[in-house]
Formats: sequence, structure tokens, C-alpha cells
Amino acid sequence: MLNKKDFKKIGQELISYENKREKIIKKSRDIIKLSKQIIYSVHRADLKKANLLVKQIKTKLKALKKIAKTNIRLLFSGAYKTAEQEAVEALAYYSIIKNKKLPTKAALGVDAEHYLLGICDLTGELVRKAVNSVTKGDFKTPIIIKDFVHDLYHQIQLFDLRTSELRKKVDSIKYDLKKLEDLALQIKLKEK
Repeated sequence: MLNKKDFKKIGQELISYENKREKIIKKSRDIIKLSKQIIYSVHRADLKKANLLVKQIKTKLKALKKIAKTNIRLLFSGAYKTAEQEAVEALAYYSIIKNKKLPTKAALGVDAEHYLLGICDLTGELVRKAVNSVTKGDFKTPIIIKDFVHDLYHQIQLFDLRTSELRKKVDSIKYDLKKLEDLALQIKLKEK
């Protein structure tokens, strides 16, 4: 009545999944750590170090994706999602500061939702960059950042966002834009 070979195979599949899940969690932590280091290096204007970290994170992302692709559940696991999201934030911040360009989803090779979640987090780092620029006497950068965040917010508003997490993150862009608009107003008033 009972097919023991089938149950043995199921057990092996479960063990394989758990082993891969543990690898995803470990590699995700490494990517999250690198993401923070990239952002910190860019804020300190150490683009040489950031560039080295960017190469590392791209390699680690490829390895992570290779493991995740072996099981659809891994592609939608929290650890994988968070790693991609954090990497998008860091890589986008680096690219905007270094190349004055937001990398595309295709260029980063990530899921659409993970891309948008990372881009939403990016605006917080851009607000910090704008404020730090003002304290250094640079009044042009905050205006450029404000215009970029305005355009970004407009583009994202065109989507029909249904996931609550993404909707909340889009709301955070609105608040970051408000901070940037207030900062731009202060700059304009100071110029007069």
C-alpha cells in the first residue's frame, strides 16, 4: 500500500531544500553587509573602495540567484528578497553618485518587485546625501536630487501597486520628496 521509495525521495527533497535555504540565508547576510558597506563608502566619497565592493556584491548576487533558481520557493523567500532589495539600493546609490544614472532592472538582473523595493529605499540615502551636501556648502546637488526623486515618484505612481509592502515604501518616497522640497525651499530663501 505504501510506496517507501516515494517517501524516501520526498525526504531527500526536503533535506535538499533546507540545505539550500540555509545557504540562501547565509549568502543573503553577506550581501546585506556588503550593501551597507557600499552605501557607507559612497557617503564618505570613497568610490574606489565602493567600486571594489560593487564587484564583490555582483558576484555574490549571481551565486545567490543560482541557488535560488533551483527551487521556486527560494526565489520568493524573505532572505532572497531582502538581499536583492538591499543590493538594488546600494548599487543604485553607487551608480547615481558615480555615473549620474539609475541602473535598470535588467542591468541589475533582479525581480521587478525587489527592484522597486530597493529603489524606494534609495530615496532615504539620497535625502542624506542632499543634507550632507548642504552642510558642505554644495547647494546644487540637493536640487538635482530633489528633481530626480520627483521624477522617480511620478513614474512609480503610474503603477497599480497592490502589495502592501511596496505601497508603504512608495509612501516613504513621498515623505522623502517632501523633505527634499523643504530643503530646496530653504536653499532658495537663503540665496535671496
